[in-house]
Amino acid sequence: MSIASEVAVQGRASSLAFRYALRELRGGLRGFYVFIACIALGVMAIAGVGSVAASLGDGLSREGRTLLGGDVAFSLIQREAKPDEVAYLRTRGDVSVAATLRAMARSGDGKLALVELKAVDNKYPLLGELTLEPPMPVADLLAERDGAFGAAVDSTLLARFDLKLGDRITVGSATFQIRSVVVAEPDKLAGGVGLGPRFLVSEAALRATELLQPGSLIRWIYRVKLPDGANDDRATTALIDGARSAAPEAGWEVRSRSNASPQLERTINRFTQFLTLVGLAALLVGGVGVANAVKSHIDRRRDVIASFKALGATGREVFTIYLTQVVVLAGIGSIIGLALGAALPFAIVGLFGKLLPLPVVPALHPDELALSFIYGQLTALAFGLWPLGRVHDVPVAALFRETVSSEWHRPRWSYLALMSVVIVLLITVAIGLAYDKRVAAVFVASSIAVFILLRGIASILMALARRAPRSRITMLRLAVANIHRPGALTPSVVLSLGLGLAVLVTITQIDGNLRRQFMAALPEHAPSFFFIDIPSTEADRFGAFLKQTAPDSTVEDVPMLRGRIVAARGVKAEELKPSVDSEWVLQSDRGLTYTGEVPKGSKVVEGEWWGPDYNGPPLVSMEKKIADGLKLKIGDEVVVNVLGRDIPAKIANLRNIDWQGLGINFVLVFSPNAFRGAPHSHVATLTEPHPDAKGDARIIKQVADAFPMVTSVRVREALETVGSVVSNLVLAIRGASAVTLISAILVLGGALAAGHRHRVYDAVILKTLGATRARLLGAYALEYLMIGFATAVFGVIAGSIAAWLIVTRLMTLSFIWQAGSAAAVVVAALVVTVGLGLAGTLLALNQKPATVLRNL
Repeated sequence: MSIASEVAVQGRASSLAFRYALRELRGGLRGFYVFIACIALGVMAIAGVGSVAASLGDGLSREGRTLLGGDVAFSLIQREAKPDEVAYLRTRGDVSVAATLRAMARSGDGKLALVELKAVDNKYPLLGELTLEPPMPVADLLAERDGAFGAAVDSTLLARFDLKLGDRITVGSATFQIRSVVVAEPDKLAGGVGLGPRFLVSEAALRATELLQPGSLIRWIYRVKLPDGANDDRATTALIDGARSAAPEAGWEVRSRSNASPQLERTINRFTQFLTLVGLAALLVGGVGVANAVKSHIDRRRDVIASFKALGATGREVFTIYLTQVVVLAGIGSIIGLALGAALPFAIVGLFGKLLPLPVVPALHPDELALSFIYGQLTALAFGLWPLGRVHDVPVAALFRETVSSEWHRPRWSYLALMSVVIVLLITVAIGLAYDKRVAAVFVASSIAVFILLRGIASILMALARRAPRSRITMLRLAVANIHRPGALTPSVVLSLGLGLAVLVTITQIDGNLRRQFMAALPEHAPSFFFIDIPSTEADRFGAFLKQTAPDSTVEDVPMLRGRIVAARGVKAEELKPSVDSEWVLQSDRGLTYTGEVPKGSKVVEGEWWGPDYNGPPLVSMEKKIADGLKLKIGDEVVVNVLGRDIPAKIANLRNIDWQGLGINFVLVFSPNAFRGAPHSHVATLTEPHPDAKGDARIIKQVADAFPMVTSVRVREALETVGSVVSNLVLAIRGASAVTLISAILVLGGALAAGHRHRVYDAVILKTLGATRARLLGAYALEYLMIGFATAVFGVIAGSIAAWLIVTRLMTLSFIWQAGSAAAVVVAALVVTVGLGLAGTLLALNQKPATVLRNL
């Protein structure tokens, strides 16, 4: 036979297989509803997350100039730009100057609150719109009248102080009149999460507060709007390069419209990856449903398969027919999931558009939808090829005998190779397209390990049941026999329920630990207050004042500066290749300190400490994990830009830091002589033995009275602010995880439904032999209870280990096992397993014996 004729024959065979596959599906989709639903749910989750993230990314890109407040933003910490630096920027475009800091606001009746103060000039905003209520020009809003500067505040400050428009409030040495409420700021997202309500004032008002002390933690931002027609990416790059060349040691932190909020974009990418992996977990759980559905379908069609083979069809042709059905059904499920996922960004904007703080631009994203479709198809093939491949070599006689006996055999090596290729493709796509490939690889490895363990647990459970002593209790004896008998539901139930429970336990354990970390009691010996912007000339007096105000408390005081790592090992910071865990240290300025003693909460693990009398070249101590992530070792040089000067220092030692104590600690600690003569401030903590709200309020008031330039940060309030953000993230994770749980329940129901015909036969035979309905229900309940309990125990153990790894390794937080939530998961698993199992059993018990016996 020629090659052309072989191709023609193969083409006709494929066409024939496709026609037969569709002809069989004309009879309906009975038995495949769980198959389609599982694929649809998983694809919907992945497509929905990808579409929302892409829509958000488009919004950030489109609104980049507005979010940034210009084409380029140059920022400095603890110092204003020099006149020549500002002059250079003004030669390139319109410049608007803003300054941000934290300060204490005092109402007329003496109430105090931490506020996020933002001082702007008359050109603010260069882009976008500042939304005020009532609306008014910025110049009129902030102007000084009748001895008070104008201010616009967040509505939460009015509620906290019980104030209204027109009332007066004091910040530092200046008095302000509240003239409007800030509804929206065009550049708010670029500023990150604030610990207090917004307090918008003029630059002149900021200077009148007398908070501009040497070393104060004030960020100055210089936004440049390039001329129309000359504001493309090339012009933006030229401006950045020119500013760095004109002032090479200025220490600018530069953002352009393409990366208006790098931290926000990184957070979105990480969160998107996590939710995508949760969606992929739903697909993997659904894959068990695919395998069950395919196996059940082949079991129901054994007469048709036997007829095909009797009429001369080869095993490969039969395999092709049913493979085509799986692909078509997976396509149907994927299309349903794609439609729902693609509609998600439109639904979110339609329902919550006015409430969203982020610029979501809903649109169809073919690349995300195509990726989700590929995920659906690969998952269906990965789980469906095993039961499909076993059809090839099963003789017609064995197919007819399968009613009374089941013959296990593995598929041919060619089908196993094909399945392996599909699995490798699925793994490659999952890892290759991930934002953090390490996390994706851990997820894939964990999923494989969980599937292997679950299959092993099912086998162990069946082996124990097989070797268990014969009970004299009929119900128990029947339940144990059902666990290990041929065609038992044990593997299907354990696989379908186990992964879903592991995901549920992981989420509940993480949720509980995050709530404990941010909303429950503070760690033992954690400070009650942080005090920042303490002038270095007032540090000793301030410490003595705190000891006098709270004599039983512990006061810790350290000098503090802000600086940016600009180079390490002779390589510029932007050219370093840090690990994912350490890249944050290069992304902005960091807190720095100097001392002759090892800081509290730190332990030197490599190298030697320089001692209090050291007076040589500048040395630096670095946190070990960060040093490892930057590939730095003892003796390497690190260059830090502080107040416009590049300061090189050699790494003398590496430390482990206890961040959980919430005390004062720094990634970078320098030798005492490193910043000699540099203006700086101090930061202090106050740790109370028995803190209470009334005492805290007294301390805040007395500090504000004696040191108006010092900002008091109550640790509990700061943690509650962070905790509210974390709670919103956990809520989204719960929603995505619900898809996995729904898939698990669907798969469990499908597994039980797949064994319904065997249950009917069992029930009829046993009833014919004299078994009562109550005894059969009891036996089946015991069977499901034992399987569900064993699976739940595994889910709790696996989920707890996964949560421990995520909380301690990725989040670097302490972990405490949440026994209550774990117990609730076990109870829920037993209720679902026994409930679904007995629901199917009742249907089997309602069958008339005569009808079934006639068809045996």
